[in-house]
Amino acid sequence: MNTRRGVLKAMAASAAAGGVTRIQAAVPRQASPGLRVPDGVRFAGMAGAYSAMFTPFFRQGEKEGQLNEEAIERLVEYAVKTGLTGLYLTGSTGEGFLLSLDERKRVYSRVFKAARGRLKLIAHVGCLNTDDACELARYAADVGIDWVSSVAPVYFGQTFDAALDHYKTISEATDLPFMVYSVVGKLVPDQAARFFDLKNVYGMKYTGHDYYDLGALLRKLSKPAIFFAGADQQVLNGFATGEFAGCIGSNDNHHPRQFVKICELAAQGRFIEARPYHNEVCRYIDIRNAHGNIMSLHKNVMRYIGIDCGNPRRPAGRPLTQAEYDAFMAEVEALGTIRRNDANLI
Repeated sequence: MNTRRGVLKAMAASAAAGGVTRIQAAVPRQASPGLRVPDGVRFAGMAGAYSAMFTPFFRQGEKEGQLNEEAIERLVEYAVKTGLTGLYLTGSTGEGFLLSLDERKRVYSRVFKAARGRLKLIAHVGCLNTDDACELARYAADVGIDWVSSVAPVYFGQTFDAALDHYKTISEATDLPFMVYSVVGKLVPDQAARFFDLKNVYGMKYTGHDYYDLGALLRKLSKPAIFFAGADQQVLNGFATGEFAGCIGSNDNHHPRQFVKICELAAQGRFIEARPYHNEVCRYIDIRNAHGNIMSLHKNVMRYIGIDCGNPRRPAGRPLTQAEYDAFMAEVEALGTIRRNDANLI
């Protein structure tokens, strides 16, 4: 009882002073054993499964390879109807670095209009050029996107100081909450914690597997922050740590129900019941990895579901032959976890 009174007293004192403590950030775990969502308006409604949305292109004809905005609207509707919480736009899966700035802006605008407030939207604005990333961030804010996000510097600026400056500049470009995208290399807790000292940095998409280092990072933070698991094959493992609010991944595009169910069960601490859904996803990943030309296969699954997203832009992947597509989809169909023309049936 003395310990509990001490905790409550510390929380009350912090609240009265307007401060933030690690204890406050941890409180939501009591209501949600497996998902961690901090208090605060910027975090409200954020928990759950997000697809790292494919950017759809026309497959053939005079518009071949161009942005297919009608397919964007169908992807949004599919996300809503299958229960996803939100969409992560023009990230790695969305081929953001292979799009022009104008194309990325069109994606943000079209998705926002189609979503009509039914989904949380995170715009990945990472670019080779920091100024371009800032331009995209400002456009996303003007359109009405909820959060912005970025990977660390790509190709140029491969140092921590450069990454810190990159994130500082982008995060100060708008008043939107900013999400670090940790996708390449080892997470260094002492360094990563400094990102959260920057204006508007309140979250991270962590596409890594070292949950010890992630926990070490969280223990160093002095303000509330939200974290999303980005390695689809490790989502359930990550949720077992109690440190994530949800997941963001490419496989959520064509396995949305599985990820929605995993999140629902994890939120209740029912991890064993979530295992069959996680295994369904992993069996698909096993098949995809065995075939090679991963991005092309991955993106073309949406064609089977009923939303043709076209082929990825080179060098992300080369077009599939019909034989390759048929052989791959025969194996996927045998799994029984993806329905043909699913997008047309709901």
